[in-house]
Amino acid sequence: MTTVSHTRIAIVTGAAGGIGAGIVRKFTEQGVAVVGTGRDGEKLEALRRMLGDNVEFSFISADITANDAPAAIVNYTLAKHGRVDYLVNNAGSGQWAPVHATPDSMLDDVIAISMRAPFRLCREVIPHMGKGAAICTIGSTFGIRGGLDGGAYCMVKSGLTGLTQTIAAQYGEQGIRANVVAPTVVRTSMTEAAWNDPSFQRVNQGLTPFYRDCEVDDVANAVVFLCSDKGEFINGQVIAVDGGWSTTKVVNSRFRPHD
Repeated sequence: MTTVSHTRIAIVTGAAGGIGAGIVRKFTEQGVAVVGTGRDGEKLEALRRMLGDNVEFSFISADITANDAPAAIVNYTLAKHGRVDYLVNNAGSGQWAPVHATPDSMLDDVIAISMRAPFRLCREVIPHMGKGAAICTIGSTFGIRGGLDGGAYCMVKSGLTGLTQTIAAQYGEQGIRANVVAPTVVRTSMTEAAWNDPSFQRVNQGLTPFYRDCEVDDVANAVVFLCSDKGEFINGQVIAVDGGWSTTKVVNSRFRPHD
């Protein structure tokens, strides 16, 4: 028999990755119980051990592109906790290529992970949500501003804004909110190789009017705030976490020619 929890319950996809693990950690610090998902059960188990026994974290290993994955994830959460309050669509594909060099296999893969899966998971979870619930999707500043070689990546990140805004319009009267957190490139193990590339430095660091790079906690803090009661009247928005990259046109002092 399922017991309905009085604790807030969050589903986080891609939970074992750098950003996902940061989001899970921030949620649990606020007393939110989290169900994490991902393909690699060993990484999810390692995350559970790292979080320790004083927080509520469980996981279901699933490929979110599988047809039965959304129902399996939501049903697992309902069976364990009896409710779902927050959904964080964090899992996504980082494949980049220009349009003319994007094969169908890459296009289909990016769409499946970063567009079809979030849509289907939202569709599955919304009937179980009520007042105070929130959906937060991890987009990208490259869904706000196109980038060289962005191809399918920029397309799906932009498409997530449309999905989010129609959810906000359709279900806002039920007290269900939806927002996008759109970070710039975040310093994680997956992106570490880019930081020494001069082109990356010029495009990202050189055009950011702030003194440091984006960290995992910057994204996680935004997600937890938007899901919390403190973010209750924020709905249908794209919140860029980028130090001003997407809204300014500046070359910072580190990259300007010296007089």
